[in-house]
Amino acid sequence: MNQLSEIKDKKVNFGVYQIYGSHSIYGADKLLYIGKTVKQTFGIRIAQEGWERNSDEKSIKIYVGHLAGTITPSNEQWSKEIDLAERLLIYSHSPARNSQSIPKIPDKDLLNIHVLNWGNYRDLLPEVSGARWTSKYDDMPNYEVYGEHDFP
Repeated sequence: MNQLSEIKDKKVNFGVYQIYGSHSIYGADKLLYIGKTVKQTFGIRIAQEGWERNSDEKSIKIYVGHLAGTITPSNEQWSKEIDLAERLLIYSHSPARNSQSIPKIPDKDLLNIHVLNWGNYRDLLPEVSGARWTSKYDDMPNYEVYGEHDFP
């Protein structure tokens, strides 16, 4: 997995990542996993997961994502933002190997989270909003489907 050696020595090396590869049901070159790294570099964290033991190791592709903003937040806030981005991305994309994290999304944490994916985001949606994937609009007052009421 030579891709890991390319990212091991990067200075800013925290965020979320995607793993693509073969899946026995979904086929080749599919989104298998979305993960995060906060206190370890991408290279160290991903190597711990054992993707080299995948039956089709040579087809594994890794994409890393960094968070961006106007200023770098405190380490505590940065960690929280990475965690929230990972949770929303897992929930909204349902990767094959993240099934245990998919069943329920905690509304209170993710209602106002907004992830914009730039660059090489592969199969991820370019924009993911917690407003869409939570119950934020389930009980919208005065909600009507257009055309269901009479016009004066």
